[in-house]
Amino acid sequence: MAALTRETAQALPVTREEIRELLKAHGRPCVSIYMPTFRAGVETQQNPIRLKNLLRSVQGRLGELGLRDAQAAELTAPVRDLLDDQTFWQLQSDGLALFCSPELFRTYRLPAAFDELALVEDRFHLKPLLSLLNGDGRFYVLALSVKNIRLIAASRHSAVELDLPGVPRSLHEALGDLVHQFTQFKTGPRGKAVSRSPVFHVHGGAEDDLKIEILNFFNLADKALLKYMDRDAPVVLAGVEYLLPRYKETTEHPKVLEEGLTGNADLLSPEELRDAAWEIVQPYFLENRRRAAERYGDLLGTGRATSRYEEILPAAHDGRIDTLFVARGVRLWGRYDAKSREVHLQEDQTAQRNGSEDLLDLAAVQTFLNSGTVYAVPQQEVPGGQAMAAVFRY
Repeated sequence: MAALTRETAQALPVTREEIRELLKAHGRPCVSIYMPTFRAGVETQQNPIRLKNLLRSVQGRLGELGLRDAQAAELTAPVRDLLDDQTFWQLQSDGLALFCSPELFRTYRLPAAFDELALVEDRFHLKPLLSLLNGDGRFYVLALSVKNIRLIAASRHSAVELDLPGVPRSLHEALGDLVHQFTQFKTGPRGKAVSRSPVFHVHGGAEDDLKIEILNFFNLADKALLKYMDRDAPVVLAGVEYLLPRYKETTEHPKVLEEGLTGNADLLSPEELRDAAWEIVQPYFLENRRRAAERYGDLLGTGRATSRYEEILPAAHDGRIDTLFVARGVRLWGRYDAKSREVHLQEDQTAQRNGSEDLLDLAAVQTFLNSGTVYAVPQQEVPGGQAMAAVFRY
């Protein structure tokens, strides 16, 4: 087995690129652990206890697959090392995901609490992570001012200001004394407030030369910022009203929203910016999902939409699925034979047995890999209340 360095046990942001990296894991078996975590207080003592119990379940499963005790202990050593790592447990969010294979170990602090789950499969179990990419998932707040550029990665329940090495940060440094020539760059009252406003465009006037300098600066900043941003996550701009349309003109990010937050963002915390931006992004998330569910209903009965797993699994492998709704917290144990294109359900659905896998997770992963949209939602939000529902591309 490949040696694992301690640095692999860091918490990383969940992005599409990270999920793709997890799906490339070659070593088998693959251990996936999800658990809710407490952020603070005496309850945090329950976090390592909960992980210890889940690890015991994993070790039993590895024994069923034929691994000797020493092999199972070597595979799970990075997880076991976390049990006594007090620093690790002091830096938690609402949930924790751990992925361990002979060649890879990753931990993710998650902005949502998940049910306890410990699985051993031929690949990592990733359906819970996919719920963070759509619906109530990830978005950014990009705060712009003459003094600083800040990027906050957020979800409904989390906000983290990202370090931005290599990104030009200060407009004042870029523009020099030109900043003082225009009153448009006054940051307004020192109070902590922003308001919602359309990102509108202004043309002409004495500020044209300065506008060119701003556009040049934002062009450089944008190219550097894109390295830290998921292009599928929406972005809300925040800051002095004059700056927002300038950035909108230069950015190559495809999902900078038209509505922004105007006002003095310098003194606002990441959490305050998240809360203000959520009012803008929530309708964006819900509208996309509503349209997808409506389209499913319109296409049902035409051969372009179905909730039948026998049709969804082959279509997912063929890259035919445009949109997939899949029930979060529900599992369908079985095997899919890609050669015969047949689905074999496990007779006893109470637990994973005999090398079976969660077919809902498999459908979600294959749809994701083929650039389809996956909505991992509570079962009551799947069209028709089924375990999964799909809209086909053709």
